[in-house]
Amino acid sequence: MDLLYFIKTVVLGIVEGLTEFLPVSSTGHLILAGHMLDFNGPEAETFYVAIQAGAIVAVCWHYRARIIGILCNLFKPGADQRLAVNTVVAFLPAAMMGVLLSSYIKSHFFNAFTVATALVVGGVIILLVERYNERRGTPPRVATIDDMTWKDALGVGCMQCFALIPGTSRSGATIIGALVLGLSRTAATEFSFFLAIPTIFGATVYDLYKSRDILSLDNLPGIGVGFVVSFLSAIVVVRWLLRYVSKNDFRIFGWYRIIFGLIILGAGLSGLSHIF
Repeated sequence: MDLLYFIKTVVLGIVEGLTEFLPVSSTGHLILAGHMLDFNGPEAETFYVAIQAGAIVAVCWHYRARIIGILCNLFKPGADQRLAVNTVVAFLPAAMMGVLLSSYIKSHFFNAFTVATALVVGGVIILLVERYNERRGTPPRVATIDDMTWKDALGVGCMQCFALIPGTSRSGATIIGALVLGLSRTAATEFSFFLAIPTIFGATVYDLYKSRDILSLDNLPGIGVGFVVSFLSAIVVVRWLLRYVSKNDFRIFGWYRIIFGLIILGAGLSGLSHIF
C-alpha cells in the first residue's frame, strides 16, 4: 500500500466516522470526498460500505453493557427482549428493499448530483419537522427506547428505506422519522444507533459478498485502515451526539445540509468543478 493510498483511506475513514451517525449522510460525504480524492469506481463503492462497519463497532462498544444484557435476556420477557424485537422489526423493511434495489441504486444514484440534491431536500425536511415539533408544543409520546412498541419500530424502519438514496442519511431518516412518530430526541437517536447495528453489518456483509470477484488481498490493508480510523472517530461522535441531543434540536444539521448541497450543486452546474 503506497503512501498516497494510505492517506486517502485515512481521510475517508475520518469522514465516515464523523458523519455516520450525524443526519448529514455519510455515504454522500464519502462519494463527494472520493471524487475530490480521485477515489472512484466499484472498488471504492465497496470500500465505502466496508468501512461503515468500523463505525458500527463503535456503537457496539459504547452500548456494550446493554447489548450483553440483551443477549443474556433475549428469551426473557422484558425491556431487553422488547428492544431486540423492535430492532429486528425496524431492520426488515430496508433489508428487503436493499436486496431488491441495491444494484440499481449503485448504478444510477451513486453520483454527486444525487447526493447534493438529497442533501438539500433532506435539510429542508429537517427544518420543517423541527418547526412542526416546536409549534406542536406537546411532550413526546415515547420518552425512551424501552417505551417503544413494535408499531413504532416498524414506522422508523419504513423511514429508513429512504436512506437507500445516497445523500439522504440513514441516521437522518430514522431520527427525523422517529421524531415525527412521537419519539423524544434521545429515544430517536438511541434507537437509530441500535438499528444501525444489523442494518450496516448486514449491508457490509452483503456488499462484500456481491463484490467478491473484484476484491483481492491487496484491498484488505486499505479497508483495515479505513475500518480502524472510522471506529476511532465514530466513538467521539456517538458520545458527543448523545450529549448534544439532550439540550439541542437538529436545525444546525438541516442548515448545514442545505448550504453544503447548494455549494456542490452550484459548483457542478456552473462548471467550476467537474464533480458531476
